[in-house]
Amino acid sequence: MHSIDRTSIGGIAAARIAELRETEAAAFRKARPKSEAKVGNGMAGFLGGVPMHWMTDWPTPFPILVEGAKGATITDIDGNKLDDFCLGDTGSMLGHSPPAVARAIRRQAGRGLTYMLPSEDALAIGPLLQQRFGLPYWQIATTATDANRFALRVARAVTGREKILVFNGCYHGSVDETMVRLIDGKPVNRPGLAGEFRDLTRATKIVEFNDMAALEAALANHDVACVITEPVLTNSCMVLPAPGFHDALRRLTRAAGTLLLIDETHTISTGPGGYTKKHGLEPDLFVLGKPVGGGVPASIWGMSEEVATRYGAYNRTKEPGYSGMGTTLSANPLQFAAMRATLEEVMTEEAYAHMDRLARRLDAGLTAVIDRYHLPWHVARVGARVEFICALGPLRNGGEAEKAHAPELEAAIHVALVNRGVLIAPFHNMMLISPATTAAQVSRLIAAFGAVAARLAA
Repeated sequence: MHSIDRTSIGGIAAARIAELRETEAAAFRKARPKSEAKVGNGMAGFLGGVPMHWMTDWPTPFPILVEGAKGATITDIDGNKLDDFCLGDTGSMLGHSPPAVARAIRRQAGRGLTYMLPSEDALAIGPLLQQRFGLPYWQIATTATDANRFALRVARAVTGREKILVFNGCYHGSVDETMVRLIDGKPVNRPGLAGEFRDLTRATKIVEFNDMAALEAALANHDVACVITEPVLTNSCMVLPAPGFHDALRRLTRAAGTLLLIDETHTISTGPGGYTKKHGLEPDLFVLGKPVGGGVPASIWGMSEEVATRYGAYNRTKEPGYSGMGTTLSANPLQFAAMRATLEEVMTEEAYAHMDRLARRLDAGLTAVIDRYHLPWHVARVGARVEFICALGPLRNGGEAEKAHAPELEAAIHVALVNRGVLIAPFHNMMLISPATTAAQVSRLIAAFGAVAARLAA
């Protein structure tokens, strides 16, 4: 049995982590001379040398410059092929350029890309959304951030209340009001926010996930318009709902006259109808972004019959003027074409059965490696979304998830996996199985993870 220093980072000595990081960074550079020459000192013309600032947050010495991606494989300009389990952090959860989506894009490209009017594909999309996700009324946006912003506006309009409630550690894109955290039990603006001059906690309440007593207390004043939540916390270290949590959440929100918004942007990994359909949740508002267009930027947000009726009444009495919802490029015909192909031909029961089967295999394989080397880690999963966490588990809430995060160790593992031909999400050890992912790719990931774990535990 290997001896693990449990006072170190994730049970691994800091010096060993630093050694792994250094040697793997050198191997990464050696394998990518063309990429280093082109982007090693940044890309000309871009602030910080990258088109989006988070591209510098990847643990690799410089960004991987992609030549192309297909199915569940990425190829960089140096010819290195990577089994892709990041999949654009869910944006390409259904694989890179699914054939049905690629055909729909080519077909629509010759007909115009945006014209602020619906196409015939829109006639099919509405009923598809009703059938797939259960709610009767829908709107189209371009990102889940937009969709969440618009849905929260509706919630405040129909309730006449200002406040919303979020769970510590939640992920809802870059919606301002959700950028709060609990630190030492005190609600504060999320650390690191750039240029935020407001106290976001004035209009946002925050409690720990799975804490039903705290939730009930926060709703007791009947001043919360909406609770916005993921069914599973997904963007830090994964936290699964405790038994009975979602039933209590729905009961307490209804008792308080508070609407419930379920954001499935990540948990759509659960099944074709998301966590909501599989587990019989009953949201008033529903949001899904990222993969719904098969890689084309698109999002959807829906509402119940009751919310739609109340919103209609609100609109009949409010003063005329712009609602503050909607962007010019939203509901464009390219989105409709891509979403229709995705919903009809890609997000199928058969595809999800394949994804779930391989995700279970990945979960078991990673767990076996962790057990083999007696590492104080664990694995969490929601459908086709799997995550290894460098701490003991399971985790109960966002506070525990934050403490479980081990950035230096996770960064070292990430680069080491890249050097072994595997790409996972860069910020929270997340891995996705797509319809295009193969059993051989899962086996290679398990083997690569085992090789890295052996080196860390040696």
